[in-house]
Amino acid sequence: MNRIIGKITLVLCLGCFLFSCRSKKGIVTKRPNNTPTVVIGGESKEETKHAPKTSSKVYANATEKYIDVYKEIAQQEMDLYGIPASITLAQGILESGSGKGRLSVKANNHFGIKCHGWKGGKIYHDDDKAQECFRKYKDAKYSFRDHSLFLKDRKRYAKLFKLKKSDYKGWARELRLAGYATDKKYPQKLISIIERYELYKLDKGDVGNSSAEFKMPVVEEQITYTVAKGDTLYSISRKHGITVEELQKLNGLNSTALNIGQVLVVKP
Repeated sequence: MNRIIGKITLVLCLGCFLFSCRSKKGIVTKRPNNTPTVVIGGESKEETKHAPKTSSKVYANATEKYIDVYKEIAQQEMDLYGIPASITLAQGILESGSGKGRLSVKANNHFGIKCHGWKGGKIYHDDDKAQECFRKYKDAKYSFRDHSLFLKDRKRYAKLFKLKKSDYKGWARELRLAGYATDKKYPQKLISIIERYELYKLDKGDVGNSSAEFKMPVVEEQITYTVAKGDTLYSISRKHGITVEELQKLNGLNSTALNIGQVLVVKP
């Protein structure tokens, strides 16, 4: 009887030992590998994915941005029509308020070219007279092209094209003499912009070479104001905390007369 009990006890002990060993085995699960594999020279290597780098250009002011955006278009027009890129850009900056004027924003018209038989899109804007007709473009580049054709196709601007492309001062003066602008200070304003931003560097060589050597100078932010109906020099000067005399000096004004849509510098 004792032998039988001993055998039963031995069997029970062995059973408990085997069960405890089996329960200690961990459950192994395979995690899926989502990393793509690249085969290089017969060997497989895991490819690591990187998030794309994003970079945004910071400009000191609207004029600096304008130059960077449109300088190549101005150079292409220079190569095709012989108009100095510096002159084209300076005119665009002056007449569009560095791209912030109503005509440039609403109509991509950077040079204030009026309709004159234009059959394309139109926009009406107060200028010398109320609600005058101005040309409207689908893209700003067409405004630059129209500006080139405007000068090239009119006999009164013929003397311009006898000047060297490097003679930006001569171009600025002749534009005024040919009747492009009524402002007596127009040539000085163009020359000031060209020299301040060193735009004359864009007049050298072809598009590739001149863009490579052109570097934007560091300048302080310039603030402009577009004249609206009812504005006077006094009201504008009060609004921007300067005197009438300072406002006249900044913009080369000899009188208090203003035109609606005229862009004035209120901070140098």
